[in-house]
Amino acid sequence: MESIDLTSPELYINREHSLLEFNFRVLAQALDETLPLLERLNYLCISCSNLDEFYEVRVASLIQMAEMDPNLVSSDGLTINEQFEKISIKAHDLVAEQYRVLNEVLIPCMEAENIRFLRRDRWSPAQKAWLEKYFNEELLPILTPVGLDSAHPFPRILNKSLNFIISLTGKDAFGRNSGRAILQAPRALPRIVQLPVAETDSGPYDFVFLSSIIHAFVNELFNGMMVKGCYQFRVTRNSDFFVDDDAIDDLMLAVEGELAMRNYGDEVRLEIDGNCPEETVNFLLARFDLKPDRLFLANGPVNLSRIQTILNMVERPDLKFTPFKSSVPSALGRNKDIFASIRKQDILLHHPYESFSPVVDFIRQAAADPDVLAIKQTLYRTGVDSPIVAALIKAARAGKEVTVVIELRARFDEKDNIGLAAKLQEAAAHVVYGVVGYKTHAKMCMVLRKEGTTLRNYVHLGTGNYHPKTARLYTDYGLFTCEKELGEDVRRVFMQLTSLGKVSKLNKLLQSPFTLHHGIMKMIDREIENAKKGKPAKIIIKVNAVVEEQAIQALYRASQAGVEIKMIVRGVCCLRPGVPGVSENIDVRSIVGRFLEHTRIYAFCNGGDWAVYASSADLMNRNMFRRVEVCFPIADKRIVERILGDLEAYLRDNAQAWQLQSDGQYRHLRADNQPVYQVQSELLKAFCG
Repeated sequence: MESIDLTSPELYINREHSLLEFNFRVLAQALDETLPLLERLNYLCISCSNLDEFYEVRVASLIQMAEMDPNLVSSDGLTINEQFEKISIKAHDLVAEQYRVLNEVLIPCMEAENIRFLRRDRWSPAQKAWLEKYFNEELLPILTPVGLDSAHPFPRILNKSLNFIISLTGKDAFGRNSGRAILQAPRALPRIVQLPVAETDSGPYDFVFLSSIIHAFVNELFNGMMVKGCYQFRVTRNSDFFVDDDAIDDLMLAVEGELAMRNYGDEVRLEIDGNCPEETVNFLLARFDLKPDRLFLANGPVNLSRIQTILNMVERPDLKFTPFKSSVPSALGRNKDIFASIRKQDILLHHPYESFSPVVDFIRQAAADPDVLAIKQTLYRTGVDSPIVAALIKAARAGKEVTVVIELRARFDEKDNIGLAAKLQEAAAHVVYGVVGYKTHAKMCMVLRKEGTTLRNYVHLGTGNYHPKTARLYTDYGLFTCEKELGEDVRRVFMQLTSLGKVSKLNKLLQSPFTLHHGIMKMIDREIENAKKGKPAKIIIKVNAVVEEQAIQALYRASQAGVEIKMIVRGVCCLRPGVPGVSENIDVRSIVGRFLEHTRIYAFCNGGDWAVYASSADLMNRNMFRRVEVCFPIADKRIVERILGDLEAYLRDNAQAWQLQSDGQYRHLRADNQPVYQVQSELLKAFCG
């Protein structure tokens, strides 16, 4: 039998296509009538902000690659120009669906609940009078239109800011008439204004878009002239900054310098009011040097993600998800001494179903414990007012040895991380920024405690960030352990990050960029050998993305050998399942629900003695080769069984699961004559009552 070339482009799904498919799945949640109405609106907004980031990062990256090598071909055989063509079609379809869902589905549903976005033609005299006063008192003093002429060049437009291009006739006091002006809406202004009930006879939840207010009263900005047209527009820019690792002496200064330029990167997309005249559209396209495929005509506000703000403005619990209280494992609840609890047994936390508070308490207790000598922690994303950072500062001020590895280049969190680094340094903590050229993405915390004549390492390892707020929104695992060899491994990884030296051999941890990829490949090969010998052979992988080609090819070989492969991949998946002779034993599905699926688990049957690893790393080139990641084994058989049970529950979902087809499309799995099983809801019931 002729062997199949596993590098053939037909066996790979385009990464950008797959990412846009994910955003279609997010948007589909907005159409799910079983979900609370305001949460459906939130899903629409998330799909919009995701598309912003797609252009800011992915499209911007492709543009840069095209400039370096226009002949570059992706693993699926597409040239960069072919990818741009497919992206344009798919992205325009997504945007058209976003506005259709807003205008035809969500707005009518919200109006039925007396939540209204009032257009200008629906304002009552009382509402118009109040809005005119609001414009004159709150907006007019800070709005600064710029007439375009030789003395007033086209202004710099901030990334994703709300702007207006205004067509004018007549002459001003100086006899000028350029015919056009640009008005930038300051970011301090609310994009949605709630009308006061008492002053306008409005309902409690009547809203007006800032763009509508400016449109209605824009004449006030141009005394004695006539406004022929006013059209909102928005520019998305390249936000993925570059730091030359070979030419920097101080990483923080380099990142701060790049941050200052982020709002003015190269233009990658232009959104304009759909009613804008073609002449004005072409003027803006030429001004931003963009081709028509990067133009999006908006059938409504140009920034739908800003509608998200009304979730906090509307007090309607019946239209939102039911609040829940995360539980605390009994192993921790019975004993306030967290170190004593960890000495008894390894403890697994499954967020958000189980509280993140034990992680915070772990560091707080370490800060206050006189027997604790040192704390070492990695921080990737943690939030501005982080209780973890506060505990680390307290520990440092108490004289403990505190070492924090902060990743300054965590995308869109760079500014916050620079501020956190400064606070920690002021408290005399040792702050380092990892390894130049490699993002530190590992989630580790180690506490060194003196117990009699013994020094013991207490460790927390996780799949997600040390961020209490996202721990309520993302699903993640965290493991507490004081197992000696694992603790020693974590200590050695911290030594690599803070000091210099050769790679230390680790006992149990897999670590990128050194042993993680090889370790996963080795475990896949072991399943292949077991299948050939007739032994039980199965792989279950749950990650956010699958892109790395060598791993995909190894999974294809495993499928060909008869290994059963189940994959739960939230977002991008370049592996093509269901291809005869290649991947018919591979099932790939995505879960899109109330919580963002973020756990990374690699589980291998191992002849019946399951080897289960949790990790901070996805199956992507960057995670395997360009980041510092850790992948930690789950040793406790009780916890192994629990995680395997969770994975099987995810594979049972017939409500929020989408199955990847061999053509790259996703099919929504529905319960046909079977009880509905929604895994996230079941876990909420199990842990949160």
